[in-house]
Amino acid sequence: MIEVRQLSKSFGEVEVLHDINAQFHKGKVNQVIGKSGSGKSVLAKCIVGLLAPTSGEVLYSGESFQQMDKERKKLLRQEIGMLFQSSALFDSLTVLENVMFPLRMFATMSPAEMRERAGSCLKRVRIEGQDQKYPAEISGGMQKRVGIARAIAMQPKYLFVDEPNSGLDPQTSIVIDELIKELTEEFDTTTLVITHDMNSVMGIADHIFFIHSKRLWWQGTRDELLRSDNQELQEFIFAGSLMRQVRQAMGGR
Repeated sequence: MIEVRQLSKSFGEVEVLHDINAQFHKGKVNQVIGKSGSGKSVLAKCIVGLLAPTSGEVLYSGESFQQMDKERKKLLRQEIGMLFQSSALFDSLTVLENVMFPLRMFATMSPAEMRERAGSCLKRVRIEGQDQKYPAEISGGMQKRVGIARAIAMQPKYLFVDEPNSGLDPQTSIVIDELIKELTEEFDTTTLVITHDMNSVMGIADHIFFIHSKRLWWQGTRDELLRSDNQELQEFIFAGSLMRQVRQAMGGR
């Protein structure tokens, strides 16, 4: 589990996040939603240590990240897998080499063991026969799957995913969502997904966190989200016609 306690973040005199308190549970898909610029990505960066919070703390399984020494932080980062919005694959490396990259950086394995682990991860995300291709030679959806394979190569306890469906067609988005859900349950990871895709939220979220006006404005399950009378949340989630239809199908509840 990851816990955030009274976390605030400012850039100069501009406060982006104010007094955030949240728990992200193990074996669950925890999705953080909010408008562009609401601070949800800043929150994720504070949690993984890419940004230092102005105040407050982040706890991994009860251990404060802010109080860890450099060696402990290094070890913790080896337990974190990340899928970036752009996939962030290395253009000069093959698909297999991209997945092997974190293993070469952190794992104590032989080259043969690394290749076996990377191949197993690619198989898990249903990519086979593409090992020697370069990122430019495969589709955007396949690049996302390679990014997921790389993120799970170190068998992480914590998985962070930033806008996984950005730039993907609806059918491919569903495939990526299902993979994230399956891997979270299979590896029992604490998964945190940053998204504004409400179709993704309704498809795979176990717990939802809505960031609005610098604060954690609302949190709950998918069922609770559909039945919430929170005005700001309603304005956000029912902005799209598809979500309005869902609400109408439920009798306007």
